[in-house]
Amino acid sequence: MIKILGRKGEDIAVDFLKQKGYKILRRNYMTPLGEADIVAKDNKTIVFVEVKARSSNAFCQPFEAVNHKKQEKLKKVALYYLKQHEIELPVRFDIVSIISRDGKTEVNHIPEAF
Repeated sequence: MIKILGRKGEDIAVDFLKQKGYKILRRNYMTPLGEADIVAKDNKTIVFVEVKARSSNAFCQPFEAVNHKKQEKLKKVALYYLKQHEIELPVRFDIVSIISRDGKTEVNHIPEAF
């Protein structure tokens, strides 16, 4: 159930970002250091996007699950990606949080989240 919700959340996030003009470069980019849910390009900026999907916000908002440890891991993944692809562009870290309940989906995009 959790993996299904996560995959669906990533699909929703990709569609949302594409509608905003982002170019999706990679999904589920895996490295020895960790994973980036989405790597995208927004104009001339490489954006690493963490997606958090929940079926409820009863305990906390989905974006609140992106703690300091997760942020640091994503920064290392970003450096790995930039070196591997020899990219020298500005970098940004966004969060897309998604709550799906009662047949409705709420998407919250936080650019420059950290």
